Amino acid sequence: MKIIIPIKRVLDPYTQARINKQTQLVDLTNAKMAMNPFCEIAVEEALTLKESGSASETIAVSIGTDKTVDTLRTALAMGVDRAIFIKTETDLDLQPLHIAKILANIINREQAELIIMGKQAVDNDNNQTGQILSGLLDYSLGTFISKFDLSSDAKSVEVCREIDSGIETRKLSLPSIVTVDLRLNEPRYASLPNIMKARSKPLEIIEIESLGIDITPRIKVISVEESGTKDRASKQINSAEEFFSELNQLGVL
Repeated sequence: MKIIIPIKRVLDPYTQARINKQTQLVDLTNAKMAMNPFCEIAVEEALTLKESGSASETIAVSIGTDKTVDTLRTALAMGVDRAIFIKTETDLDLQPLHIAKILANIINREQAELIIMGKQAVDNDNNQTGQILSGLLDYSLGTFISKFDLSSDAKSVEVCREIDSGIETRKLSLPSIVTVDLRLNEPRYASLPNIMKARSKPLEIIEIESLGIDITPRIKVISVEESGTKDRASKQINSAEEFFSELNQLGVL
């Protein structure tokens, strides 16, 4: 069984985001970048399946400029077998539909039976790509996964997903897409020997234009603002009536 793990290069979640006043976008100039934390969890789960003998190959896929290769190398250093880099010349405004179409192209080419991906990226929090990808490929889908068990015949997976009222258990037939949550596992660190080995692992580069996919933006970002943390204050609410009164004063209701 072949596993594909889509990963994304994002602003390090432990650094403070800055807003470029001219472009009204997050300023990534000289910013520290890292692999999306949910993608790290997806990589760990794929590696666990490979080490158990349930998977024949693990493949990391990422989209972006040349700097994205560093993120793919991190996945390779963690233990992924090979990587596919979809290269763009500039930082395109790729939206979930575009990303899903690109991934669908790669998944069809590789004939992967299982796609493990983060439930969302911490930079935009869209939480849409996995769901759209499932629709494009007609693969079964499990979202917000906190537990994952592959059947002994490798034809289905049982997943536990977190919902508002508790934990929901579902059985998915393969091929399948699962989007993983924080409590699924603890990602491993890449050791120095594995970091060195990662440089010799296969990394295929595909120009985005060669895929023939329309990447025209469907959504326009009007503005981005820093959260007003300095002006925030907490207040204890003792009743529902008081809560609604506060909302009325804020003009929410």
